[in-house]
Amino acid sequence: MSEYIIEIDGLSKSYGGVVANKDISLKVKKGGITGLIGPNGSGKTTLFNSIVGYHPVDSGSILFSGQDISKFRVQEIARLGLLRTFQQTRIYAKMNCIENMQVSIPHRKAGFWDMFSSRDETTIERSERLLEFVGLYEKRWLRAGDLSFGQQKLLEFAMALMNEPTVLMLDEPTAGINPTLINGLIDRLKRANEEFGITLFVIEHNMRVIMNLADHIYCLAHGQMLAEGKPDEIQNDQRVIDAYLGAH
Repeated sequence: MSEYIIEIDGLSKSYGGVVANKDISLKVKKGGITGLIGPNGSGKTTLFNSIVGYHPVDSGSILFSGQDISKFRVQEIARLGLLRTFQQTRIYAKMNCIENMQVSIPHRKAGFWDMFSSRDETTIERSERLLEFVGLYEKRWLRAGDLSFGQQKLLEFAMALMNEPTVLMLDEPTAGINPTLINGLIDRLKRANEEFGITLFVIEHNMRVIMNLADHIYCLAHGQMLAEGKPDEIQNDQRVIDAYLGAH
């Protein structure tokens, strides 16, 4: 069995003649934390969207636990345990944090509002435990829309954990967060990886964060793979430095 849980080979994606990703190949190690960096417009989010099934790829393969998922739908991929978060939070602003956690439970067959009348205590206890994990326990009955943007990102992280993912892909988890919350978020991501065994694949613009967080990093530029390596190798790679500084 492969040590890699995601294996991408020769992936390409275009929009109306504009090449967003060209012949990208990479591997995400099972149980590790893999980073994806690159200047704005380098194709990072397009790659994430392709992996989780938001749009079909033009060519190439995407293996998840050895299975080609490149033609799978979003829901099918999510059921396999591959989830992602977004740059802009996707929460239910008028619901409190506990209710947001309830809504995020996968495969619920009951009606949308039935979950609030049944009040499954086991589910609520789990919701509270995960909210405590991300530091939101004291705000569990507060409306999600009243949280700060950084706290909303922590709530979305907890909602994703509620699904018990095998792999969690995070798109710029620290973007827009108050700097005082960033270290706490990094710590919780590392703990989710270590304590829950969740493989993380992270897009991040904050170089300090990704160098602190990831075991292995890939760098995209102009839709193509520019470099890969350990954090110290990437940090000192002249091609990466030039890409971020706009050198030619």
